[in-house]
Amino acid sequence: MPKPAVAEKKPEAKPEAKKEAPQEPQAQEERPQYRPREYTPRGKRGIVHLFASHNNTIMLVTDVTGAETIAKCSGGEVIKAQHKEGSPYAAMKIAEIAAQKAKEKDIFEVDVLVRGPGGNKPASPGPGAEAAIRSLTRNGLRIRKIENVTPLPHDGCRKKKRHRGKRGK
Repeated sequence: MPKPAVAEKKPEAKPEAKKEAPQEPQAQEERPQYRPREYTPRGKRGIVHLFASHNNTIMLVTDVTGAETIAKCSGGEVIKAQHKEGSPYAAMKIAEIAAQKAKEKDIFEVDVLVRGPGGNKPASPGPGAEAAIRSLTRNGLRIRKIENVTPLPHDGCRKKKRHRGKRGK
């Protein structure tokens, strides 16, 4: 009979220690360890691809993966005069339309990827880039980051010859 009494005392001490340990992980399991990347407290996240050359500005809003296009707009849709498609005013109007369409799809936070012509053309984005980014924030989109993704050559093609002008005389 003394054997069962010894066996009873040992299990009593062990379950108490076991009861305390499982309670801590349960508390951790109740709250999520991470937040899904494409969702924010206000809504979904998106990516704004902004191509700004000196002749035109094109804006494309996609989801986080870049697979689904949510909104697309360019200078030709907003302004009819071809020489004004790359102006800051046109870029502002483009951003208003894109932001409105993005908010309809419940996107409130975006990453902006700015691209200039690049290659053997100028690497700097056109005049519409800054105006478009400012207009996105004014229209209620929160910008997480702005990144320049202009393609730069690593000793690629030769540049075009310089246009004839009054230089050299």
